[in-house]
Amino acid sequence: MDFNFTEEQSMVRDTVASFLQDKYDFETRRKIVGSDSGWRADYWQAFAEELGILGASFSEELGGLGGGAIDNMIIMEEFGKALVIEPYLGTVVIGGGFLKHSGHANAATVIEGIVAGTTTIAFAYAEPQGRYTWSDLKTTAKKDGSGWVLNGHKAVVVGAPFASHLIVTARTGGSQREASGVSVFLIDKSLPGVVTRDYPTVDGGRASEVYFENVSIPADALIGHEGGGLPLVEKVIDEATAASLAEGVGVLRKLHEGTLDYAKQRKQFGRAIADFQVLQHRMVDMFIELEQSVSMTYMATIKLDESDAERAKAVSAAKVRIGRALKFVGQNAIQIHGGMGMTDELAIGHYFKRGTIIEGLFGSVDHHLRRYEGLSFGAAA
Repeated sequence: MDFNFTEEQSMVRDTVASFLQDKYDFETRRKIVGSDSGWRADYWQAFAEELGILGASFSEELGGLGGGAIDNMIIMEEFGKALVIEPYLGTVVIGGGFLKHSGHANAATVIEGIVAGTTTIAFAYAEPQGRYTWSDLKTTAKKDGSGWVLNGHKAVVVGAPFASHLIVTARTGGSQREASGVSVFLIDKSLPGVVTRDYPTVDGGRASEVYFENVSIPADALIGHEGGGLPLVEKVIDEATAASLAEGVGVLRKLHEGTLDYAKQRKQFGRAIADFQVLQHRMVDMFIELEQSVSMTYMATIKLDESDAERAKAVSAAKVRIGRALKFVGQNAIQIHGGMGMTDELAIGHYFKRGTIIEGLFGSVDHHLRRYEGLSFGAAA
């Protein structure tokens, strides 16, 4: 299997890396995180106009550059290295994924806005009782003439403070946890009855509790088939999980790199602590975890277009490997740095926090291990 990147993909990586190195250093990010808005809208426009990366993963027919999941992987890894706050995952990977795969009538128009940097999307799927069961929904959408009336509450909607639109999962039929009866809607966040409570997250991002109070939405807000949205949700979440793992690889690279640099500089008993064999062994173990994570991320990304079962197995296997790596490498990075590793002034603590969030995003390691085992035993049977 060929793991070499094309010339175009390498150019995307170099372009993104160069921009972030010039414009998105650690101190700049700290200022962004501490600002009232919590993001840089002008940087988002630069991603669209100067770099053109918001369209990298869309087909040329949809106004993109003809790439796909590998382009998302490349961009997300670079974003992980810089701890980028801006909502690429929610807008391009998740929002774009729903629009591409559903055959939505307005997909081309909405994607045009994404590529231009004028449309931002947050995924409102999680509910307090649901955990990782995507069909466990109390949010409902009831028919009202040709449209719908939406009611419910979505928790920890990452990127919602920056979003112009929301993609919402809601129950249009069946019981609370039933696989059938799940529908997906794309709505304007400014609609009457959409109420948000915004707050910062531990890793420097922003999220919202989103409440829908008799929100009237048009018929064309429906994405995919009424009541048959769960397979689409699962596919897009797998794609988003793979992209987040690529971001995790970027975080792992910086955790290892930062720890290695610190160990060469920090002296104890007149010697750099990098000279002590026990710490050398530990940093080698960290490097092995990183390299294994790179391979598993490539594998999961390549398999996103395979059958539902193969895709799910690959993503869950990668999530288990990389989730464990983020925990191991992050904890060892902090331990080698000592107490100062968790201070706000030092970058390593920020990478550790982001890695911890990625570890639990779209399902914990334990959840994905059970999912992989269930799929494997089912295939064997």
